[in-house]
Amino acid sequence: MNLSFFDQFASPYFMAIPLILISMLFPALLIPSPDNRWITNRLSTLQSWLLHLIAKQLMIPLNKKGHKWALILASLMMLLLTINLMGLLPYTFTPTTQLSMNMALAFPLWLATLLTGLRNQPSIALGHLLPEGTPTPLIPALILIETTSLLIRPLALGVRLTANLTAGHLLIQLISTATMALLPILPAVSILTAMILFLLTILEIAVAMIQAYVFVLLLSLYLQENI
Repeated sequence: MNLSFFDQFASPYFMAIPLILISMLFPALLIPSPDNRWITNRLSTLQSWLLHLIAKQLMIPLNKKGHKWALILASLMMLLLTINLMGLLPYTFTPTTQLSMNMALAFPLWLATLLTGLRNQPSIALGHLLPEGTPTPLIPALILIETTSLLIRPLALGVRLTANLTAGHLLIQLISTATMALLPILPAVSILTAMILFLLTILEIAVAMIQAYVFVLLLSLYLQENI
């Protein structure tokens, strides 16, 4: 039984083709081809509004020097949002429930923000490791603590995204299994459980969007510290 619950985190295949690749192709069908109605097309207008809204929210904590990261951060936001939502479809799985993928996204981008700070303002970047006014006996311990806190940031980014999505998917799996098991025995309880499952699915959609936003927002905050 335990193995069946965790089977959902393995990518399903059909004719040796990962179904997640097929599911991720569907959003590309929503992108309209350029024509004379590019501006007046409602779908393209909605997409432009969404991208503008995402980029505006991500650029709020950044100064003008950080606006050159707008394309990277907005693209990362759309990637995570698409993957998280597409993973809720039947017969797919969510790649962001894999810690390896999340770390592959978090570590290089965190390292880029850190190297940016060390290159542009090395004294200020290193000064974050020792707050002003620290008592002399506490300096070695505080430097060690702040260094550990700095190095653990990419791990925290990856684990937060993985844990939240994994917990939601497991909870949906458990409640759906209980709904089907109770249907022939206690139909009334099964209907109540199905209603809870519906509400939980809506909550999981919200979590998928919020976690994508939190991941990119924290990266933008790390970037602001180094510019």
